[in-house]
Amino acid sequence: MNIIIVGCGKVGCTLVEALSSENHNIVVIDSRPEKVSALTDTVDVMGIVGNGVSHTTLKQAGIETADLLIAVTGSDEENLLCCVIAKKSGHCQTIARIRNPIYNEEKDFLQKEFGLSMIINPELTAANEISKVFQFPSAIRVDTFAKGRVELLHFKIGNNSPLCGLKLSKFHATLHCNDILVCTIARNSEEVIIPNGDFEFAANDIVSIVAKRRDAIDFFRKIGLEKNRVSNTIIAGGGKISYYLAKSLLMSGIKTTIIEINQQRCEFLSEQLPKATILCGDATDKELLSEECIEKAAGFAALTDLDEENILLSLYANGISSAKTVTKVNRINFTSVINKLDLGSIIYPRVITAEYIIKYVRSMNNSLNSNVEALYKLEDGKAEVLEFLLKENSAVCNIPLQNLKIRKNTLICCIYRNHQVIVPSGQDCMMPGDSVMIATSGYNISDIKEILED
Repeated sequence: MNIIIVGCGKVGCTLVEALSSENHNIVVIDSRPEKVSALTDTVDVMGIVGNGVSHTTLKQAGIETADLLIAVTGSDEENLLCCVIAKKSGHCQTIARIRNPIYNEEKDFLQKEFGLSMIINPELTAANEISKVFQFPSAIRVDTFAKGRVELLHFKIGNNSPLCGLKLSKFHATLHCNDILVCTIARNSEEVIIPNGDFEFAANDIVSIVAKRRDAIDFFRKIGLEKNRVSNTIIAGGGKISYYLAKSLLMSGIKTTIIEINQQRCEFLSEQLPKATILCGDATDKELLSEECIEKAAGFAALTDLDEENILLSLYANGISSAKTVTKVNRINFTSVINKLDLGSIIYPRVITAEYIIKYVRSMNNSLNSNVEALYKLEDGKAEVLEFLLKENSAVCNIPLQNLKIRKNTLICCIYRNHQVIVPSGQDCMMPGDSVMIATSGYNISDIKEILED
């Protein structure tokens, strides 16, 4: 696929690295020569120094034969205009990053009137991910499938967990949880395992399971990880993610306090979020945190602009309270180190944004067999969990799973059919209209038939 990416910032770079690894032809555009050089020196892509709004620059990038243009500059207006000019210059689909809360309220209008294929708001997307974790604090990450009816829940095994030393073959019989399916195991932040029956759980493993909400609640109770939805939350930092998160939490009836150091920003937040408590101060001030009873907080989100501050704040919160902590990290250079720290749920906004866009790119390849409905990358892209909607003439339908020659390191996690969640056995068949969840490592799958051996 021919893809043009306008903007070589954090999200742009993450997209280039992810999409180039999937063998797309990519051209990047940015007005800053050093940004373009940094990308073209490390990734096999073509770079153009110029203005992405310029018709001449877009022609030079090959807009007339492009399949997709993604505009992720720092300006919402520039991203919108870039997409409009791209639509006029060629026949490509367009994706625009829009961050301003005012524009977000008009998202549907903008998408329709500007002919955009997709609008992505990184801060809103990140806030939604954090909100899901506060709603279900037993997990360190919550992803959804089948329009929210099935969840992929990630949790860490503690030293005294009943799972320690348990073989997967004895998992269901020991815990009486036949409606839970173990998808992946991340171990030592270095490998992701698609487990078989001989796999043995160990402390500090990050386990991913597929389940319906009520079954997951029962499972977490059995392994001693049951936690109620948070009732109150302290948010450090008053940026866009904090704004969207507070709005979501308040709508759910969760008391929310935001600590922000900028007076002008505090005034904006007070006007926009009248039900929230807005404090003007330094979130790293221990006395201020103590005054706000951080020791008794049910939830704590470190969302300042500095990774170092966020890491220290979460470590401090975990040390003096039992709060569910969420840590925002912008830089992804040291994920293997950061993931070993006790930071609760770690949110990488640019990675979340890239996942949404990659899902859309793969869905553009929708075939006669299936549509890509959802995609989640695990442990820095070492594994993926995808949802496919099966079509009438799919090559995998109406065949018992035990008769399918499925690739190594690939697992059919769950089948969702007629409002029923099926944890599949070898006798089950996939049927047209099913939503099917697949876990895989080592492959970039865009069609359900790609789970089969060649």
